[in-house]
Amino acid sequence: MYYPQDAQVQPVLATAHLLRLARRAGARVETGTEVTGVLRDGARVTGVRTTRGRVPAGAVLNAAGPWAGEVAARAGVRLPVAPRRGFVLVTEPLPAGTVRHKVYAAEYVGDVASDSAALASSPVESTRAGTVLIGSTRERVGFDATLSVPALRALTRGAVALFPALERVRALRAYCGFRPYCPDHLPVIGPGPRAPGLRHAAGHEGAGIGLAAGTGLLLAQALTGAAPELDLAPFTPARFGDGHPAAGPGPL
Repeated sequence: MYYPQDAQVQPVLATAHLLRLARRAGARVETGTEVTGVLRDGARVTGVRTTRGRVPAGAVLNAAGPWAGEVAARAGVRLPVAPRRGFVLVTEPLPAGTVRHKVYAAEYVGDVASDSAALASSPVESTRAGTVLIGSTRERVGFDATLSVPALRALTRGAVALFPALERVRALRAYCGFRPYCPDHLPVIGPGPRAPGLRHAAGHEGAGIGLAAGTGLLLAQALTGAAPELDLAPFTPARFGDGHPAAGPGPL
């Protein structure tokens, strides 16, 4: 199948642009700062404790990506967001037109929706610089960033099956990252019943970059009392039993 309207977002440029917009609107960005717990007024979350001190807030948003489950646990909330590791293999620059579109085998769709923790691999795409990105893989191994030879082999086998011309191409480097994975493959967006004042935006897995701005818009609408343009009910944290204690003490 060919999707002529398919598009991608360059994550670094998108992040930089959103940061510029946030700072222009008065946001303060604190880098290298870890949230160690939450502030409460009774059951209500009224801010966070950090390695740089307390930060009071009228609303707290947990948008910690693959670490969102850990951050939620520090507020006493169970949120089953876990890291799903992915490797990407980068080739040497190739002549223009070698790979003209993002291409993936049909089983990729099944791999994305799979609950298996085993290794699965996916697409091939080109860049403006002429390099080809092969991958990435998907596997649940925690936050283990160790280079995986089986993962790279799976990537190369899949790429050569799609594009036999890649068999003699040299690989320049490989890198890995962690996607925030939810058991039902839907993101977690909005408040949960256990910790009023705390909202979540995580679990988008590989679609998080493209859906980040839209997720932010929906949360902004909900926070300001407007009706969100999309019903957030399917994404509620309560579907995972948010009314039960987190699996671990977690500092409060």
